[in-house]
Order: sequence, then C-alpha cells, then structure tokens
Amino acid sequence: MNNIIIATKNQGKVKEFQAMLAPFGYQVQSLLDFPDSIDVDETGQTFEENSILKAEAISKQYQLITIADDSGLEIDYLNGEPGVYSARYAGPERDDQANIDAVLKKLENVEMNQRTARFVCALALSVPGLKTKTVVGTCEGYIAKERKGQGGFGYDPIFCIDSTGKTMAELTKDEKNKISHRADALRKIKELMK
Repeated sequence: MNNIIIATKNQGKVKEFQAMLAPFGYQVQSLLDFPDSIDVDETGQTFEENSILKAEAISKQYQLITIADDSGLEIDYLNGEPGVYSARYAGPERDDQANIDAVLKKLENVEMNQRTARFVCALALSVPGLKTKTVVGTCEGYIAKERKGQGGFGYDPIFCIDSTGKTMAELTKDEKNKISHRADALRKIKELMK
C-alpha cells in the first residue's frame, strides 16, 4: 500500500481524502500524523500557489508523496471574495461560523440571482524528485440566505448546489464526494497519479 500525506490538519478535508483515495489502495496520512511537521505560510496569491508551497515543503521534509489542497469560496458579487482568505475571512481565528456570518452580512440585501458562487480546490501533487503538478476543481452554486443542514464544514451550510437546490451541508457524504470541488480536483489528480 502506498503512503500519501495530505498536507492539512483540517479533519473535514482529511476524511474526504480518505474516503476518495482509500479504494485506490492508498494509505492516507495527514499532518495530524506528523506532529513535527513544519508550518508552511500560505503566502501565495492564488489557491494554486498556496497548494504548491505546502506540497513541496512537506514532501521535501518527509520524502513522501504529498498532496496539498488550497480551497475556498469565490462569490461573484464580492469580486471573488473570500477567495484565498476563505478560512480566515472573519479573522485569524479561522472560525467557520464567524466566516459564514461575515458572508451573509455582506450579501444581506443582495438578490438571489446575484449570489452566484463557486467552491474552488487547487491540488498540488509533489513526488520526491519530480516536478510538482497541479489541478483545479470547481463546484458551481449560489449562496443561500440562511444556514441549512448539519453536515460538512466551512461554508457548506450556505453553499447551494445548482443542480439540487440543497446546501452542501444537506448532502450525504457520498453525494458530496461525487460533486464537490475537491472531488472534481481529485478525479483530475488521480489521472496524473497513473
């Protein structure tokens, strides 16, 4: 079985990667399994740049295949905000509920047809001795006026999927793993891994 490090400490992301990669024979580990891992500053201006920074640093530290994810929410009405600042949109505490509150406040009087948005996921695959490869996955939707659903994490309770009208937080794990931005990016990275 091949070991892959997912360069994150986010339990929600780790579970999604494990569910998607385990059937392909990969033993998925995260930075939670490596307490001495370096803390990589996300200084990039794009999701792709941040994912490359993380993947290359962790792959170099442990000499293992590493996948790093940088993902977030882009809202058209807010000119792409929160973008690369999605996790800390309401402040450095990385508080999901405060981030949702900040988005809902900014969109308070905005009509539904102007609330279009997408989740974006950039994945970087760093293999020791090889050039880092990247892919980008997206999931189109819109921002609901209020939270709905108990599942998921981050902005899932306010991000509605165009095709279902449900928020990501209302979907089962299997449903989400078929249509999410991360699933889209993972399908593309699996092709690279072949």
